[in-house]
Amino acid sequence: MTSRRTLLKGTLFAGAAAMLPTAASASDHGLVLRLPAPTGPYPVGMEVAHLRDPARSDPWVGGARELMLTILYPARSVHGLSRAPQLTPAEAREFADLAPHVHPGLPGPGAVDWGALLTHGHVGAPPLPGRRPVLVYSPGGGDSRTLGTTLAEDLASHGRVVVLVDHPGDASQVELPTGLRRTVLLGPPDPLTFRTMVDTRIADLRLVLDRLGELPLARVMDSSRIGLYGHSAGGTAAVYAAREDHRVSAVANLEGYLDLYPAPVAFARPLLLFRTAGFDGAARIESSWASLSGRRALLPAANHWAFTDYGSLVAQLHTGGLVTATARAGLIGTGDPVVTLAEVRRRMGAFFACL
Repeated sequence: MTSRRTLLKGTLFAGAAAMLPTAASASDHGLVLRLPAPTGPYPVGMEVAHLRDPARSDPWVGGARELMLTILYPARSVHGLSRAPQLTPAEAREFADLAPHVHPGLPGPGAVDWGALLTHGHVGAPPLPGRRPVLVYSPGGGDSRTLGTTLAEDLASHGRVVVLVDHPGDASQVELPTGLRRTVLLGPPDPLTFRTMVDTRIADLRLVLDRLGELPLARVMDSSRIGLYGHSAGGTAAVYAAREDHRVSAVANLEGYLDLYPAPVAFARPLLLFRTAGFDGAARIESSWASLSGRRALLPAANHWAFTDYGSLVAQLHTGGLVTATARAGLIGTGDPVVTLAEVRRRMGAFFACL
């Protein structure tokens, strides 16, 4: 059953700066960060949805599996509409505590006003007429869907509908209609936990595909043009979810391992295999991708989380003296964040032009 409760209480996504910010301003509650604006010709609308699967038990807490989604889309107009924060108030408070545990090197409570971080989506904006390709995103292990905002908004501003999927249990935090869920991961998962995490994500992505017709904005989604993309564990899940699901026409894997199962991946549709030059798991990535004939891309002077909103946020935290140079390099690399972001957007936009 699809629901639009809870997070539509004026609490999730919205817009901020026009270009990638070079500095963040101070508030009474900590540093205020900014996300870069999308580059496409269309303003971005946003809706939030809740999915519940009574046929599947949640592997982390039991009971029916639940998901939260954010849907970003090209809007006809955003005149007079407010922009919403990236996190709900409850999520922002939780993330302030969790941040240095989920990603060592990030600042602790009180240093950043995570609740003031705005995106460029507009709640309830009327969609641009026409039926558009649908892209479904799975975030990295331990990350929430909100950390894929910058890339998703850019894809939406160029005419796609983008569905960001939270995976409660391994997501750092997610507010469901029944309350806030906190991650079970406070460190790298062991192999069994990782397998459970990816298997759960595969089933989550298939649930989203099954329920596309029930979602807000379904009327502008072209279900004959579906792409999946994901970062890290999300990239792993996206490829495995799509390999036997012919509803999916193209997949982009942003630095996710593909050696989870004994049998090699077989994939005949368009596939983008995109990695960073600085990731310390590069040898395993290359080994697990060796048998695939997908399009390859390398992001120079970058590290693993440069594919996410951390690409701009960590750079600002470093400029503000809240993240060390070593931590910055380990999270997003040493390259110019403006150049890195432009390359990610360019590669992803060009790849999904196949839909």
